[in-house]
Amino acid sequence: MTGCSVAMTQSVHFSSATNEWATPQALFDKLNTTWQFDIDVCATPENAKCSRYFTQADDGLSQPWAPYTCWMNPPYGRAIKHWIKKAYEESLQGATVVCLIPSRTDTAYWHDYVMKGDIEFIRGRLKFGDAKNSAPFPSAIVVFRRSLSLPDGV
Repeated sequence: MTGCSVAMTQSVHFSSATNEWATPQALFDKLNTTWQFDIDVCATPENAKCSRYFTQADDGLSQPWAPYTCWMNPPYGRAIKHWIKKAYEESLQGATVVCLIPSRTDTAYWHDYVMKGDIEFIRGRLKFGDAKNSAPFPSAIVVFRRSLSLPDGV
C-alpha cells in the first residue's frame, strides 16, 4: 500500500449546490506527516489525497477500512452522520480514522460519535481547496482509533 504524499491543486465546490469541500493541502500535509495515511475513504479522483481512495461509485460506507490509517473529509450534508458513525465503527475494528469535519457541536452525531474520539478544534476558519474566502463554519479534526484495554486494577 502506498502512502499519501501528493501536492495537488483542486478547485473547491463552494456553493449550496454541493456539500464537497476540498481539503486544504497544507493542513493535509501536516496531518499526513504525523499519521502517514494509507487511504482516503471519501474522495473524488480530482480531490483524492492518497493514491488509494474510495469514490462515491466505490461506496466507501460499505467498504472495510481496517486495519488502515484513513483520511476522511466527508460530504458535509445530511449524510455526514453516516460517515462519522462509520469512522467510529471502523476504529473498533482496528482502523485509525482522521476526520476533517465542520464543528457542529449541537448535532446528535457529534454527541453520539465525535465525542468518543480525540477532538482538536481548528482556530479560525479554513480556506478549502483554492478558495479565496474562508468557510462560513468552524472546523475540527477528529481522530478515532482503537483503544487498548487496560487490565483491571491498572
